[in-house]
Amino acid sequence: MTGSDPPSGSWDVKTLALENDAFRREIVTSRIAQLVVMTIPPGGEIGEEVHPETDQILLFVEGKGEAVLEGAVGPVGPDRLVVVPAGTRHNFRNTGEGPMRLVTIYAPPEHPAGTIHATKAEADAAEGR
Repeated sequence: MTGSDPPSGSWDVKTLALENDAFRREIVTSRIAQLVVMTIPPGGEIGEEVHPETDQILLFVEGKGEAVLEGAVGPVGPDRLVVVPAGTRHNFRNTGEGPMRLVTIYAPPEHPAGTIHATKAEADAAEGR
């Protein structure tokens, strides 16, 4: 599902996130945006990163954690939304007892269509970290 002909329709993104056990799973990619669901295990993190040309919007649906944006730390959890403008150094850490599940939108797309990384280690290896 890529390129100039993205699928049309609607998704129950909360259910997609709650049913996802992969660290990162691409749901749909269009020419200008991408929808991904992520699951961060207890004590885990996305890892500090910067997307120079990509905005990111994250909606948290389960779990408890913290957002770190340019060194400033704030809480995240169900129904919290975080906007990360392009060029912002950021990380998200799971500080809860269970998995932290979220939906994220990248604009423009950040990962190849069809991306599924079962673990953070797999994601890091795919990204050359």
